[in-house]
Amino acid sequence: MNIYELTDPVFTHYGKVLTGYDTAALCRTLEEKTPLPAGTAYVPSEAALEELPIKKALQDNAFGGVPIQMGWCNGHNTKLNCLEYHRSSEFNLGSRDFILLLARLDEVENGVLDTAKVRAFRVPAGVLVEVYATTLHYAPCSAARDAGFRVLVALPKGTNNPKPEIMALNEEDTYLWAANKWLLAHGESDEARQGARVALRGENIDIAASL
Repeated sequence: MNIYELTDPVFTHYGKVLTGYDTAALCRTLEEKTPLPAGTAYVPSEAALEELPIKKALQDNAFGGVPIQMGWCNGHNTKLNCLEYHRSSEFNLGSRDFILLLARLDEVENGVLDTAKVRAFRVPAGVLVEVYATTLHYAPCSAARDAGFRVLVALPKGTNNPKPEIMALNEEDTYLWAANKWLLAHGESDEARQGARVALRGENIDIAASL
């Protein structure tokens, strides 16, 4: 699979790099205060990250004053499995290089996304990147064989809390998996076995051979 750099013009359809932020303390804290599991783990809110000065800068500047949470997604991964989206941008930063597998919401046709539409992007360590609300994304991937990742996940406060109890009013409601989280699962994923809507058609992408 071709792995694009963030400097490639194609990335402008999925997100952008944010400049002007001092990310050094954030990188150190990710490395020193968050674990590196053998699989993949996600914590929506991490006190060690939210105590850093960069939280106020992200909340006031990047999110325009909306209350946020700063958590992490860490581990080892090379597979797609699912894609998700939120009603706002997500901001990511890794203490090490990592790869994002991304697609666009407007590429979903008749409720299904062909995984051939997915693109891979390498995010260098210490680079703060915005993933647009219209961009489908999920867990980061390792940037080198057997390498792990520690990645900041900054989102509006309450995102990924338990799913609200709703009566489905339209098709999109059937993708709602958690608070502010709509999920498209591949049939081979654990999430599909747990009842997530199977809406990814094609190969369950694995970038291991490309590393």
